[in-house]
Amino acid sequence: MDEIVKQAMAKWPNVPACAGWLGLDARGQWWLRDAEAQACGAFASGREGAKGHAVSQEKLAAFIGRNYMAEADGRWYFQNGPQRVYVELEAAPWIWRLRGAEQGLQLQSHTGQELPVAAVERVLLDQQGRLFLLLPQGLGMVHSLDMLDAADALERGELPELQEVDAVQLPQRFGFVLSPQALQN
Repeated sequence: MDEIVKQAMAKWPNVPACAGWLGLDARGQWWLRDAEAQACGAFASGREGAKGHAVSQEKLAAFIGRNYMAEADGRWYFQNGPQRVYVELEAAPWIWRLRGAEQGLQLQSHTGQELPVAAVERVLLDQQGRLFLLLPQGLGMVHSLDMLDAADALERGELPELQEVDAVQLPQRFGFVLSPQALQN
């Protein structure tokens, strides 16, 4: 967590949390959701305008990523100074990027964190063909552009054996909340 965030939390300890204003899509893109976007429906609904506005500024996306964490109840949030902003998740709390390289497979989170491939504990495939990797940080979905590298890594034995899973069971089974806003309503 950034030092400036810690200082703001100490200075203003009782700022209420908010939900529905920030989303993370299945490709690792952050989305700001103003009242108009929220009025279009749930973040993951697929309705036009419901996602809001993509965070395109790299420094803002990096700031969100550095201050992104989870509560014990599985709600993921961005600590924005003194305010906790709960994140609407389209698929999972993490989006993993995989890259095949001469020196072996490389793994990176949507927040830019480099991770060892050896840290992958489980590989799960849902009924929609989406691939999920479980790491100590939590469950994440493999970015759609990296599926070929993931398939190659599975064939080479660089990842644990693939297991099938029902996507509906993932949040409860792996302890995350897709929509903290829905819990508040």
